[in-house]
Amino acid sequence: NKNVKFEAINLEGKEEEYTQLKEKTGMQTVPQIFIGEHFVGGYRELAAFEATGELDRLLNS
Repeated sequence: NKNVKFEAINLEGKEEEYTQLKEKTGMQTVPQIFIGEHFVGGYRELAAFEATGELDRLLNS
């Protein structure tokens, strides 16, 4: 548990915002995880960042 505050944004019914996010990230699936302005990716990418210790570096920067 990293005890990190986060904001979940529900894009259901918000097609324009979802389209903008897809264009920004190149991903069509959710979740799409950002740490600050840094785009991490989805859950698999987040888990890989955790496994390598990169997640702690990003959270502390």
